[in-house]
Amino acid sequence: MLFEKERPYFCMRSAFKFHFSLYWVHGVGRRNKISIVEAGALEPITSFLESENPNLREYATASLLTLSVSPTNKPIIGASGAIPLLVNTLKDGSPQAKVDAVMALSNLSTHPENLSIILETNATPFIVSLLKTCRKSSKLAEKCCALIESLVGYEEGRISLTSEEGGVLAVVEVLENGTPQSREHAVGALLRMCESDRCKYREPILREGVIPGLLELTVQGTSKSQPKARTLLQLLRESPYSRAEAEPDTLQNIVCDIISQIDGDDQSGKAKKMLAEMVQVSMEQSLRHLQQRALVCTPSDMPITTCASEVSSK
Repeated sequence: MLFEKERPYFCMRSAFKFHFSLYWVHGVGRRNKISIVEAGALEPITSFLESENPNLREYATASLLTLSVSPTNKPIIGASGAIPLLVNTLKDGSPQAKVDAVMALSNLSTHPENLSIILETNATPFIVSLLKTCRKSSKLAEKCCALIESLVGYEEGRISLTSEEGGVLAVVEVLENGTPQSREHAVGALLRMCESDRCKYREPILREGVIPGLLELTVQGTSKSQPKARTLLQLLRESPYSRAEAEPDTLQNIVCDIISQIDGDDQSGKAKKMLAEMVQVSMEQSLRHLQQRALVCTPSDMPITTCASEVSSK
């Protein structure tokens, strides 16, 4: 048994050893990450998440981020009680610890049971707080939006996001200025909300000026974000149902419907200008696509008439 005067020294020595062991964790491969968890490392790591020493909390959070990459470790970490501690780190940890915590939670959220735990801890306000203050084109914004997209798949997550001041706006800003992957998560989150209850979430989404960003995504987005943007535009119109055959349900008609319902000349004018620009870009892209097909279809040693006959015969 340790004497009272020896205990502080023992705790400092243990923390010192733990500090160096964390650096070792960050450098290991995937199989070793699994071995580390199997060896019982989670218990001391999670205990340091509760430490009053901010450096130890930071190192422990970074270690969980590294270990959470492994699919095998995800359910084990979730069952260890680490998720509520990571959410607490989002609330009052150091700036670096908050970044590592949200990235670790994003990794862990791909396991369904872990997502339920994250929902129960009401992590959305802290995730939104990080998203509002970070660069919208950063990796951190991407991870925040990925988490939000998962959380709004549940009513508790949707309510939490819309209740948080500036929550929907932060997602819209990522949709406008984020990386391609971030924009996929942002439009996916808004689409999930609107699909779950269009009457409830249509107005909060429209209010934040989402139309210009959606228009841009319909033309310049990724293969995943383009159809999501078009579907969301369809849901945001006054009537979600198709027009009569005499008036086709084109993107332009959908957007014009929405623009006519937007309050404020600034937003309406910006959306109209963006629509014109997107139509121009779409036409230019279609022309380039036709030119590329013509080049592929017409070998240099064959007359153009041959290509025309081939196309007409298909």
